[in-house]
Amino acid sequence: MSLASSFLDVPATGDYAYDWALVDVETSGLMARRDRVLSVAVITIGPDGEQTGEFSTLLNPGCDPGPVHVHGLTVERLRDAPTFDQVAGRIGAMLQDRILVAHNAQFDYDFLASEFARARLWLPVSQRLCTLALNRQVDPPTDDMKLGTLAAHYGVPQQRAHDALDDTRVLAGILRATLREAARLDLPLPLVSCPPRAESQFTPKPPKTPCAYRNPGRLTPDGPLRQGMKVAITGETAHARAELVGRAVAAGLNMVTSVSRHTSVLVTNEPASGSAKARRALAEGVPVIDELTFLGLLAAVEPGTAHEATTVKIAPVAEPEAEPVVGPMEPVSATSSGTPVPETAALPTSAPGVSVPTPRQPEPSTRTLAKPLAVRRVLVLGGAHADAAAARTRVVELGGSAAVNLSASVTDVVLLPGGEGDRRMGRITALGLPVHDLHWLTAPTATDQGVSAPPRPWEPHVMPRGGVIDLPMPHGRPAPEWHVTVGWAPRSDCEIDVVAFILDEDEQVTFDEDFIFYGAPESPAGTVRLLTGGPAEQTIALDLASLPPATRKVVVAAAIDGIVTFGTVGAIQIGAAPGDSGAPLARATLDAATTERTMLLAEIYRRGPVWRMRAVGQGYDHDLDTLARGYGVAIAD
Repeated sequence: MSLASSFLDVPATGDYAYDWALVDVETSGLMARRDRVLSVAVITIGPDGEQTGEFSTLLNPGCDPGPVHVHGLTVERLRDAPTFDQVAGRIGAMLQDRILVAHNAQFDYDFLASEFARARLWLPVSQRLCTLALNRQVDPPTDDMKLGTLAAHYGVPQQRAHDALDDTRVLAGILRATLREAARLDLPLPLVSCPPRAESQFTPKPPKTPCAYRNPGRLTPDGPLRQGMKVAITGETAHARAELVGRAVAAGLNMVTSVSRHTSVLVTNEPASGSAKARRALAEGVPVIDELTFLGLLAAVEPGTAHEATTVKIAPVAEPEAEPVVGPMEPVSATSSGTPVPETAALPTSAPGVSVPTPRQPEPSTRTLAKPLAVRRVLVLGGAHADAAAARTRVVELGGSAAVNLSASVTDVVLLPGGEGDRRMGRITALGLPVHDLHWLTAPTATDQGVSAPPRPWEPHVMPRGGVIDLPMPHGRPAPEWHVTVGWAPRSDCEIDVVAFILDEDEQVTFDEDFIFYGAPESPAGTVRLLTGGPAEQTIALDLASLPPATRKVVVAAAIDGIVTFGTVGAIQIGAAPGDSGAPLARATLDAATTERTMLLAEIYRRGPVWRMRAVGQGYDHDLDTLARGYGVAIAD
């Protein structure tokens, strides 16, 4: 069936006219390197909206099909289906010279890339578009961003959820509707470049054995080794390095790949070798012993203190805590005007699927008087950076949410000097959004509503810089995967990289693989992953329930490559959502200062049995390498 009629109201030129290949895959699991594609569907659409092709097939993966209760694909149904390599040529021809479109496109792209590589072929995709990321930009008034929810919102019929072909047809309708909204808001499409890629292996590296014991500190002269001590090795050894590490791990020691102030002892037969580890040990005063001494101490390692088990439960409404916002080293400067005031909050009980105790709320008239911008989303344009940052801070103080980009949820615009030249002003005028000057923020009233955004079922909790929330647990089940999404105004003069550090009680990585960045976007066990939704959006996905007991904190940060600073980029927005399709339950807008090139955005940390998130917003003048070294990542000189 032609979809041209569905696309007639979408501009056929400029940023919205492409050859599209809409894709959906059903899989045996969630890890592309390990799991397999069970069914695939592709629909091709031309720039004029005319459907040009359609293909779907079941696939025999040669393995257990996984969660049959989700996709309904049993071994019997798949037994006589073709293997992926038998249909790879046809799928590749449909993808060639088209933009791949999928809902959570990185998932489908990663699975297709792995399957093509298994078939010894390249995935012929140079760009992709994620309708999930595009809808996050549009920000429709929906409970979440699931395919079925968006289909209902946009009036797209859905017949068989988790059927690849039906999901792809639904995706076509959602793409049409979302492109229409993007055109109405004049939003650039979040296209992601996909360089040629082939996987050399399809099983993730086995996670290194996490140490079960807390670090008891440094080795004392003539003292014993204790379980949990952090031990590094450098230089040539008489015994194979793997043997030394294996024996130490079996004894309960924490074998690390770099030296920091938290290292208990460095093992080397060449203390004067001048290696990076030896130099760092000397600078930090870390004890140094030779291999023979180490082997003798290994024979009598004393018991250590075990880490607490990682558990998650619904948190009671907590009293505000007074914890400083700290990083791995002293900051060069703060990245927001004013002093951060940490606060702990329960997420809104109106959020779907979240059960938390309900604090007593004031009467509506009192709440409106105290927070006149409650449920308002305000976009600030123009002004010097410090003035714009102060205006956004004032919006939050008045109970509103500060927007970074124009979206369907924006209710008001504050225009500072120079803002009239912003490219978005023409669209703002066409939409009839109320535009105010800076004086409006001194005493806004309910009568200043103007044209409001569509009613929303619930609003995200607005976090100030330094604010803290407890991450709730839906329906009393184990915590879902949490997604911390970072967004900013699109720029063509720089690239921003979002990264994550998985830290222990010493604020250090246990292994170098606990540093998640563009070059290593997934921890070995897949518990923390970096996802790219577009040139101005990246997400850190965390499976909190599966993190090892030694993990006490995950730090989400960002870095700029080149000479541009966060002062030029402006405000950064972070949002926390349960799962990849969840609407944000909490949101913060963070303003950088002037010269910072790296920035701590958020901390997800354990406080007893509860996981919390803090909006940090603290920057440093140094680069990403220096930030990583501060957390104990070994980076070659």
